[in-house]
Amino acid sequence: MSGKYLVTGGAGYVGSVVARHLLEAGHEVVVLDNLSTGFAEAVPQGADFVEGDIRDAAKWLDPSFGAVLHFAAFSQVGESVVKPEKYWENNVGGTVALLAAMRESGVRTLVFSSTAATYGEPDQVPIVETAPTRPTNPYGASKLAVDHMIGGEAAAHGLGAVSLRYFNVAGAYGASGERHDPESHLIPLVLQVAQGRRDAISVYGDDYPTPDGTCVRDYIHVADLAEAHLLALEAARPGEHLICNLGNGSGFSVREVIETVRQVTGHPVPEVTAPRRAGDPAVLVASAEAARDRLGWRPSRADLAGIVADAWEFAQRIARES
Repeated sequence: MSGKYLVTGGAGYVGSVVARHLLEAGHEVVVLDNLSTGFAEAVPQGADFVEGDIRDAAKWLDPSFGAVLHFAAFSQVGESVVKPEKYWENNVGGTVALLAAMRESGVRTLVFSSTAATYGEPDQVPIVETAPTRPTNPYGASKLAVDHMIGGEAAAHGLGAVSLRYFNVAGAYGASGERHDPESHLIPLVLQVAQGRRDAISVYGDDYPTPDGTCVRDYIHVADLAEAHLLALEAARPGEHLICNLGNGSGFSVREVIETVRQVTGHPVPEVTAPRRAGDPAVLVASAEAARDRLGWRPSRADLAGIVADAWEFAQRIARES
């Protein structure tokens, strides 16, 4: 059944891909984004675009909307450490305003873009949803605060909500790929080396208890991630706040990513070994069993070479256009 959905932060990387998937499924989409980190050209054709702030969501939200998919957040871990107030004000304060607008308009379904950063350094892997939540930075803490807020909203006001905790999102879909400033994610950083935009990639620690000594992370294709959001809309139940991890359930090391980029691009990728970064766990891998059982979701693009190839095509296109 088709519906009308508000996508906050829909000019960003993940939000724009989800908006595109909603349109392809026959839904009506309104994107709300202030373009502080997003790109107007990433908003998919066919979506109505409103340039505005999430704190003003009540101006546009009305009973004709079936649900809100919420991606409007700042997400730079390093920045959150030096400017925590920015993350509390936008990520938490903005969601307070959004939930109030949803109550006033009678929109009772929410899918929230949460993060594995809510867990911090895990005691065990794969990480399950019942693992302790001990975020190590204000970004993760702000997302966890929103998860708590949504749980209270569901219990008190009958909101049907699903929080999706992403692990490492990568790849590209349509006109949307990773474009962060500054860039902090491994795959686009290694691609910048392959493009000649960066001299070398730093490998932070090569003495971890992993097969090749480098950190292992769980990578998920952004298109698989988007499909989980559409399934979450169907799974949301009034008065329930469901939390699901999204990942492949297996990981790739830093050196595996670097070697895959070399193979996909055909370019040399010099690397330099640097000291470990404080707070970097050896392995971060998701258990996605809850998403499988509750959403019926299974990732279908788990091949690292395919993820890198999509990201490389996007990076090359952006380089040609700039």
